[in-house]
Amino acid sequence: QVQLVESGGGLVQAGGSLRLSCAASGRTFSSYPMGWFRQAPGKEREFVAAISWTGGSTYYADSVKGRFTISINNAKNTVYLQMNSLKPEDTAVYYCNAVEARRPAFASWGQGTQVTVSS
Repeated sequence: QVQLVESGGGLVQAGGSLRLSCAASGRTFSSYPMGWFRQAPGKEREFVAAISWTGGSTYYADSVKGRFTISINNAKNTVYLQMNSLKPEDTAVYYCNAVEARRPAFASWGQGTQVTVSS
């Protein structure tokens, strides 16, 4: 049973920052990098960022590169997403999952966390 619990979203003005957290439990995730996806209203879910379990490798979508930073605490099975210089187009529900080739590795999703950026 996979359990992914995202938190940390909220309402922020453009240019502001938020830090998201994702606690993973229930199975061994270490075979895959962990990462974040987001889904804006009326759009498909898209890849945002991923990180290896050692933290040695990170990957970002071009749209967030230089603004977002992904990190991991593998002792706590928790992945973080520090989001700076937020833009209205970052507004979406953010989800975490294991990642394979910038796609979700598992079919199960958490409830996500809403990020709303006002202009």
